[in-house]
Amino acid sequence: MSIDGLRALPKVLLHDHLDGGLRPQTVLELAKATGYDGLPSYNLEELTEWFFQGRSGSLERYLEAFTHTVGVMQTAEAIERVAYEAVEDLANDGVVYTEIRMAPSLCSARGLDRSEAIAAMLAGMHRGESSFGLPTRLIVDAMRQHSDSVEVARAATEFAAEGVVGFDLAGPEAGFPASTHREACDVAVAGGLHLTIHAGEGDGVPSIAGAMETGAERLGHGVRLVEDIEVDGGEAQSLGIVAQSVFDEGTTLEICPTSNLHTGLYKDSASHPLGLLHRAGFAVTLNTDNRLMSQISLTDEFLFAVENHDFDVQDLEVVTMKAIDSAFCDQATKDLVAAKVIAGYESVE
Repeated sequence: MSIDGLRALPKVLLHDHLDGGLRPQTVLELAKATGYDGLPSYNLEELTEWFFQGRSGSLERYLEAFTHTVGVMQTAEAIERVAYEAVEDLANDGVVYTEIRMAPSLCSARGLDRSEAIAAMLAGMHRGESSFGLPTRLIVDAMRQHSDSVEVARAATEFAAEGVVGFDLAGPEAGFPASTHREACDVAVAGGLHLTIHAGEGDGVPSIAGAMETGAERLGHGVRLVEDIEVDGGEAQSLGIVAQSVFDEGTTLEICPTSNLHTGLYKDSASHPLGLLHRAGFAVTLNTDNRLMSQISLTDEFLFAVENHDFDVQDLEVVTMKAIDSAFCDQATKDLVAAKVIAGYESVE
């Protein structure tokens, strides 16, 4: 299928970081408006090139670029604009439902509190949904390396009826197990939020096991689950204890292939376990992670699956429907989105 054909397919996006998806032009304009003077360049072409982290080779280096996107997201006005533009960009890529995530504590350098930052994110998302017809929900992140996860969870639950649907643990996995933040996760769930946890990206199978034990309904990335699978000829032969648990519980994997390559997790497209996990029957979904740093769209991730892992239209429909099934929104929204997806795929079959 051509890139234009893939772009026309209805898509569902569950794993996209707000601070990883800014437009370079917006970064420049917000830096000027807010007085942020730390950008590596004030030339649009040079800044765009600098933000591309496709050659970073490690998660740590990849994440360095966030210093500058977060740096210009320190006012309510800036946050709202970024959220609005994210919805517009995703709608233009054929996304028909999305959950965008962000850590409000990262927006506090100029005095915003967590609740104010969350409110600004929601304001931009609601305006975007109204303008572009894209149902958009917010997942609130707590940073694993910080000690304020309980406070973040409490702030998130204040907005459980206003568009916040989930709570996430982001940041470095190694040395910061999910169990350290069990109280925060419990607060979030008790407050009506769903739980997704980054695991199996920066750390391996023990991180996934810890996320599962902490109650994760979805795993952010989760690709290192393949390390608990016996593989022969590129196909799964038997599952280890953790992999079997993920399979049996139907825990969704929020897979972000391009990001995994850019952080050096896999050496090339063929070695990425996307196709293996999908063929083995895991609940695989396709996601963008950070559209600015990887300079990709969800259409690009669809193309990756087609060109490198032999996905056809039916495979793309399967992962899209799995994304709907595991979305954190209400059932009425799921039903509306599912109808759009089914109609969109019927038109190409």
